Amino acid sequence: MDDAAALVRARGLTKTYDGPPPYTAVAGINFEVRRGEAFGFLGPNGAGKSTTMRMIGCVSPRSGGELEILGRDAATARKAIKARIGSVPQDDTLDTELTVEENILIYGRYFGLPRALIRERTDRLLEFARLTDKRASRVQELSGGMRRRLTIARSLVNEPDLVLLDEPTTGLDPQARHLLWERLFRLKQDGVTLILTTHYMDEAEQLCDRLAVMDAGRIVAHGSPRELIDRYVTREVLELRFRLDEHELSAEKARGVGERLEVLPDRVLIYTSDGEDALDAVRRRGLDPLTALVRRSGLEDVFLSLTGRALVE
Repeated sequence: MDDAAALVRARGLTKTYDGPPPYTAVAGINFEVRRGEAFGFLGPNGAGKSTTMRMIGCVSPRSGGELEILGRDAATARKAIKARIGSVPQDDTLDTELTVEENILIYGRYFGLPRALIRERTDRLLEFARLTDKRASRVQELSGGMRRRLTIARSLVNEPDLVLLDEPTTGLDPQARHLLWERLFRLKQDGVTLILTTHYMDEAEQLCDRLAVMDAGRIVAHGSPRELIDRYVTREVLELRFRLDEHELSAEKARGVGERLEVLPDRVLIYTSDGEDALDAVRRRGLDPLTALVRRSGLEDVFLSLTGRALVE
């Protein structure tokens, strides 16, 4: 991609902390975000996603490398860049004692916008967030989903070129998540560039044009969701469950079926281009699983293949 077409460009981007103990949170990563796309950072806890987002948002200085945002150096044009960015942090920073409308008004004043202009934009933003009937309600009266929609609406008051969303739907119920996805998709359709972090594979697949998978401060893979699935996993996965006392022995007998076999504590995964053929091969070896499920591979398989299954706190 032509560098001039990149809304965000990072080369060797690094963030280190003195500690104690000293550590590197982001270890020399390269990426570009194109205007009008939704770009996602995917990774386990501690992978460096949020640290990268804070550097893009000009709230945390880089330790090394290059970072250009909107054609400006993030180190020398911090104020000008922040004026063109909308930010949706992991935790809502709304003033719960104020009304929905007042939260947008005060946030708009941070950007030096005239009150009349903020009120004009507030009408459109509340309609966008489906909160028009809640404009006079105090934030403390809103549900979690309404608060997230208000936080996103508030982040748009300065009509930003770029919106940063750090775990935008964490803690929301399925209905609220899907409504938020629909609002974010509409934003992208309107030409707003989105950069988000998420733990949800379905969210990444639904929203992101391209993804960077991070682990231990590095980007270990990047591409569209479809490209990542095609590159790192097979077309299908066969999931088998056996009796606990037969689990290990059955897994050994199944080795060699498919392209790759993974043994989990509760099931055996066989990665293959044809799950039904793999199941027939398993049964020809005299194995009789308690359950057998053939499914299409997805981003979760890619994620676990690249970052492992160890629990990261």
